[in-house]
Amino acid sequence: MLHAMKNDAPLPFAWLQPDWPAIAGVHAIFTTRAGGVSASPWDSMNLGDHVGDVPRDVADNRELFTQALTQIGGHSVQPQFLQQVHGVQVARLPLAAADGLAFDACITAEPGHACTIMVADCLPVLIAHRCLGIVGAAHAGWRGLAGSAGIGVLEQLWHAYCSLARQQGGGSAADIAAQTQVWLGPCIGPQAFEVGAEVVAAFTAAAPPQAQRCFTPGKAAHKWQADLPALARQRWQALGVQHLYGNDSSAPWCTVGNPLRFFSHRRDAGVLGSTGRMAAAIWRTGV
Repeated sequence: MLHAMKNDAPLPFAWLQPDWPAIAGVHAIFTTRAGGVSASPWDSMNLGDHVGDVPRDVADNRELFTQALTQIGGHSVQPQFLQQVHGVQVARLPLAAADGLAFDACITAEPGHACTIMVADCLPVLIAHRCLGIVGAAHAGWRGLAGSAGIGVLEQLWHAYCSLARQQGGGSAADIAAQTQVWLGPCIGPQAFEVGAEVVAAFTAAAPPQAQRCFTPGKAAHKWQADLPALARQRWQALGVQHLYGNDSSAPWCTVGNPLRFFSHRRDAGVLGSTGRMAAAIWRTGV
């Protein structure tokens, strides 16, 4: 149920924070469509600069977003917006100029750098170590989540995250997993996510028994209803991560089914021509 998310009282907007165990110096946020300056169909807190919105409005929204992050943590913070390509590449922040921006996940242990990803139906994923101050974020649409041969964006994020954790004395993968918590944010829900057989095959080829349970027959022939957050939970559990919070696949978490709260590309782009982008961000203040 949506009570698994909470609003942070000091925020002037109806944004959301992960309802997970607090970690000293670590903060996280998920924006809704409220609190910005953009006009319809990007109304109003659109953070995407690639969806046809007025560039000045997007810049103003991103400035409001940055100010809110600073307000939440009480320290200056800089969000890093990526050029997401539905891939599996992971960046380590802060980025060097030569790194480019084409990534679908990022990690950092550096204070003041917010791992930030944008969504409008894809699944936002946040990860944090309870002791080491390592945080990360991933943009997981079905392509990135499925990846190739069972290695998708979450597995690549985990590999980079564990590598950084080991540099800081995090121990074995099992030790790191025991101290890690993950939050799954709003995304297109199984009630709305109709897919073809190629999507089913992309997941079941690597993990036939359990992945198949995340697909139910659709109303149309040769169509399936896909449970994206359930597929993500399976992937994390296979990696040994058990502290999973957030999206339980119920209707209140569905971006398509909650138009007053969430942007949805699938719901709006075909009808309105475009839609906005929300952001999930996680960062540490060094406190």
